[in-house]
Amino acid sequence: MTLPVARLTVVNALLIPVSDTGPDWFHGWLTVGADGRITGIGPGDPPAVAGEVLDAGGAMVAPGFVSAHSHLFTSGLRGIAAGSTLYPWVRAMMEVFAHADAEDLYWCTLHGALDFLANGVTSAYNFTQSRVTWLYDPATASNTLGAVHPTDYLTRQFAAAADAGIRVMNAIRLDDEAMPEDETLGVFADMVAASAELVPTDQHLGASVFGAVQWAAGPRTAQLEAVVMDRHGLIDQAHFVETAQGVDVQRAKFAWYADAGALGPRFLFGHFVHPTDEMVATAAAAGAGMVWQPTSNGRLGSGFADVVRLREAGMRVGIGLDDQSCTDISDPFANMRMGLYTTRALHTDAGILMPRDVLRMHTLGSAEVLGVADRVGSLEVGKFADFVLVDHRAPSTGPVWDVPATYVLACGLRNLKRVYVGGRPASVEGRCTSPLAADADGELHARITRAARAAGLDPAL
Repeated sequence: MTLPVARLTVVNALLIPVSDTGPDWFHGWLTVGADGRITGIGPGDPPAVAGEVLDAGGAMVAPGFVSAHSHLFTSGLRGIAAGSTLYPWVRAMMEVFAHADAEDLYWCTLHGALDFLANGVTSAYNFTQSRVTWLYDPATASNTLGAVHPTDYLTRQFAAAADAGIRVMNAIRLDDEAMPEDETLGVFADMVAASAELVPTDQHLGASVFGAVQWAAGPRTAQLEAVVMDRHGLIDQAHFVETAQGVDVQRAKFAWYADAGALGPRFLFGHFVHPTDEMVATAAAAGAGMVWQPTSNGRLGSGFADVVRLREAGMRVGIGLDDQSCTDISDPFANMRMGLYTTRALHTDAGILMPRDVLRMHTLGSAEVLGVADRVGSLEVGKFADFVLVDHRAPSTGPVWDVPATYVLACGLRNLKRVYVGGRPASVEGRCTSPLAADADGELHARITRAARAAGLDPAL
């Protein structure tokens, strides 16, 4: 076998490729080319060793996690509104961010992105904080305008994800109810272009529509989202029927998307906790997907998303870590287990969802629903060499009876030793390699504290 010259050769690895072809795991090797993509992978020893050599020492090497639903800017508000459901919790956050400026959002997003990388998340779908801060009242199902910021409020978030080194898809909200339609569409187009300009090509997984019909006053928002999906060739991910609060109002808005022609393979429902049978059947028939947030749904008391029901209907499912202020620890291992265990409990069936299923959903499945599975989500030749090194022996998890089961059920952040993006180390022993990491904590604390105090909220520490 003749391989391209490797920049990095990984040897002595217990590989879990999460590929739909080949075995679930094997002892072997992986090579990375100069472009940061995988050039070879296989069992045993590599045909040749070149470039830098990473001896995994028998540790597990698996794809970096893909969070298909994230809000990176919330990294400074963990523990906020600790007993609140969705809408009071969101309002508590938005009252703070109404007093934040573009540089505050840069450091909040940078901190969130570095936190993801430190915890093995190498790709993220990122709902950016809109330059329009809305305060939603579920009692009246209406928005109150909190603040309107310049466009750099958004572009600095793009720059932060780029500077952190994470692969990112930037979701952009239309905010059509805050400005004339021509301006809405023009600003949106400018932000789509800025996302591609500010994020290096290999890091940029694309732009997306931040679906906002759940909070809209009328069907025009759905129509405009469909327009920009087609105009710019984008996917749309909409928060939908996430919470039991006002669920009848939320469900009624499903028809707005259907009537607008938005539903299809490029449409994703984020959460989709409380859909009717008719909604599930319609979404599945259209080819729409769903992104599951097990930890945040539990933290906010939103309810349980029955992914077994959705998958049986034919919907594709990915997994996201959602807001860092409602998962509190950006832990993909805990996120998988939370989803796995609660699903088994709901169905009183320990075999209804397996470790392989949730691992695939949080890697390749998430890449598939986002339309980027040609680049990330599994360890296969031609894809980016984004991987984690997880040592199940440090601390020891005991004998390994089932490799994917040990990885999902018994390993966690304590076993995560290294994170690689494009074959280059992004985190070692929980510490990011980015030179900006040294400043991120201090900047975040100072900036989010100032914004919170302006909103009348003082942190305890």
